[in-house]
Amino acid sequence: MTKKLSVGGQAVIEGVMMKGPEKMAVAVRQANGEIAVDVKPVSSIRDRYPFFKKPFLRGVVSLVESLVDGMKALSYSAQISGEEEEKLDDKEMALTITVSVLLAVLLFVVVPTGAMRLLQDRGVGPVALNLVEGFLRLGIFLLYIGGISRQQEIQRVFQYHGAEHKTIYTYEHGLPLVVENVRPFSTLHPRCGTNFLMIVMLISIFIFAFLGWPSLPVRIMSRIVLMPVVAGISYEIIRYAGSHIEHPWVRRAILPGLLLQKLTTREPDDSQIEVAIASLKAVLPPDESHEQE
Repeated sequence: MTKKLSVGGQAVIEGVMMKGPEKMAVAVRQANGEIAVDVKPVSSIRDRYPFFKKPFLRGVVSLVESLVDGMKALSYSAQISGEEEEKLDDKEMALTITVSVLLAVLLFVVVPTGAMRLLQDRGVGPVALNLVEGFLRLGIFLLYIGGISRQQEIQRVFQYHGAEHKTIYTYEHGLPLVVENVRPFSTLHPRCGTNFLMIVMLISIFIFAFLGWPSLPVRIMSRIVLMPVVAGISYEIIRYAGSHIEHPWVRRAILPGLLLQKLTTREPDDSQIEVAIASLKAVLPPDESHEQE
């Protein structure tokens, strides 16, 4: 059997982005019912500078590149689906990413560590303060996911998220990429970005617990500076889990992330599965893509 490519993806507005080693594709269901597919070559700093392929470093690079690719895919899908009239240019994209990162820092760093002032005044020790902060951060994250999952527009994105996972499962099992084969598979996948985020939250609780309790500005900076370390460790865990999923202890370790995917995925309909199939076929080599027809 031909070795399968390592393929990842992301749900976008009325569509799915798939990324393989050489190509990235965004497939979007247009207002007229047709599927538009945009394919671009994959360019990674890891290919130009092999140093960044080293363990832990590759996780940080992958996170940054995934964020940039994801924002570009979202911008394209919003334009094609009719949600926006114009695609964001590079400056607008940079501004959008910057604002998103700043809001994430405010919500998941500044708010939880600042709130610990209430416990600090009661004489709670540094380790306990860091642990409570970490679990508060996790709680805010879960509330955020739960809150947005109630929005109808987001629920459709989560359906495409489920279609992405089902389609990748079908490909990994060596089955032809047709709706009938894709439909029975699970919407939960061990290599999902949701799993990555959950592991980031849990690893950060452990690492930050031993940092002491300096002033608020120092605490905020320490969380930001150490985030690449946390991301690098989390990436290696996800990478290992994806290739050793047959081990019971691995399945138990990723269970929190799989449970969280019950919030971030929904069962897709056949038309959404068709979009995910179109996206995945577009990143496969020509000979393998023809085999899937």
